[in-house]
Amino acid sequence: MPGAGRGIHLVVIYLPMISKGGGQIWTKVSTIAGARSIASHTVPAKLLRLGVGAVVSELASTMWIRRGSDAPSTVSLTRQFVVTGGAVMFVAMIAAGLFVSEHATRTTIENTASATALLMDSFISPLAQPLAAEAVLPDSRRGELDRLLGGDLFRQRFPHLEIWKEGGVVAYSTTPELIGRQFAPPDGLTTALKGDISAQYANLDAREHTVRGWNTKYLEIYVPIREHHSGRVIAVAEIHENPLGLDRELRWLRLKSWVAVACATALIMLGLFGIVYRGNRLILSQQRQLRARLIDIEQSSRHNQVLKERAERASGRVAELTENYLRRIGAELHDGPAQLIGLAALAVEHVRRARTPDSREEELQALESVLSDALREIRTTSKGLMLPDIERLPLQEVVKRVVSHHELRTGTGVAVDCDDVSRPLAHALKICAYRFLQEGLNNAFRHAGGHGQAVSCRLNGDALTLAVEDEGRGPGNGPAAPEPGLGLVGLRDRVESLGGVFRLTRRAGGGTRIEMSVTITGDRHDPGEGHND
Repeated sequence: MPGAGRGIHLVVIYLPMISKGGGQIWTKVSTIAGARSIASHTVPAKLLRLGVGAVVSELASTMWIRRGSDAPSTVSLTRQFVVTGGAVMFVAMIAAGLFVSEHATRTTIENTASATALLMDSFISPLAQPLAAEAVLPDSRRGELDRLLGGDLFRQRFPHLEIWKEGGVVAYSTTPELIGRQFAPPDGLTTALKGDISAQYANLDAREHTVRGWNTKYLEIYVPIREHHSGRVIAVAEIHENPLGLDRELRWLRLKSWVAVACATALIMLGLFGIVYRGNRLILSQQRQLRARLIDIEQSSRHNQVLKERAERASGRVAELTENYLRRIGAELHDGPAQLIGLAALAVEHVRRARTPDSREEELQALESVLSDALREIRTTSKGLMLPDIERLPLQEVVKRVVSHHELRTGTGVAVDCDDVSRPLAHALKICAYRFLQEGLNNAFRHAGGHGQAVSCRLNGDALTLAVEDEGRGPGNGPAAPEPGLGLVGLRDRVESLGGVFRLTRRAGGGTRIEMSVTITGDRHDPGEGHND
């Protein structure tokens, strides 16, 4: 799909549900799915007509619910963090290490220069006071400085010393041939003449060093020498300190700085990795839950689609069976009570024509007999149409009432084996059970002569099972005809409309068993159902 990309999207699905009246209502279900962008995905109109099962299937083909190359990697987020975050943290560690190392080195050198300057100024400054008026140090002061600087330990740490005048003139040096000569002023000399202490490594290319053939980069410390009574800078002492001890200290200091920076970086990286790792596991867990949720929604939608199709077929068959039922009732009224009432109308004419009281009494008795037969036929027909008040009866009482009416009407016996079903049942389920037992016993009497009639009801958890069986000949090679009543086809539709299963079994040795299984939901009572069928 052009412009597709991975991400988290809100998927809104409308699930078709079947209302109790056979109509269709839509339930809105929202879920979050990591998938390709479906903003530009158009669901075909035919899928909308087919229902949500097809819609979800179509969406699933473009979403990561399908196990394919588009499924998100289980370690992609952690791996991306390790690669990207590791590179960023490594660069940050290098930058921080260089900064800390350089700052520590500069601080150590400045501290060393300050300590050396304080030491040297304590004995050089009194001897260098004549330089306030002279260009070079007098011989007497020069000899005294040579004696002070001539100790082995002192010369080992500070092998060279120069005193500079402004303009680059050497006023004193432990190398006598440099005294009085003028060189290009070093950078440290310029800084010290302004009153600041300066420290830097020696520039071996400087002329004052090349004439002596130096190859060691001493630490040059420039210390301003001030006139005692005025405080002005009259000269600058350049002290050359042996760098071996300082270099060892700086190497150790740099090592400790780098180790500290590396440890801090590693701790930060581990902390961030832990956060990302936990977040990645949470995301993957949510993705698995969403995939499972989408699968459940798809399965539920397919089941709802099946129920919808069943309800539509059942609705059509019920309309057809109802029409046939009404036609049969009309035929029974026409062929039974209507014929008898017509005969009674003829008998009235015979009564009028009777010539003697005896003949008139005989005709009246015949008329009474015909009207009694017609009334009995009408009552029998109406009784079959009416459903007794069973809403407040438990299932066991409903079963007993159906069985007792059947035994009284047919003069046959029925074996009953029913569990104690104490759970309240919906009125629609009781009506379905009543009609199921009534039609099953009627078929057992009509097709098997009432031999081996048995009724059983079982409750296993939430599953309620009712069965009617006999030992005689079955109703043929298919479902029984839909008369009387709605017949077995009507029973199947009635059971399936409640989400149940209808089964018909013909045993090889003879006899038939019909069975209905329904899952009892949390609905206890359905006020929308009428009391009559």
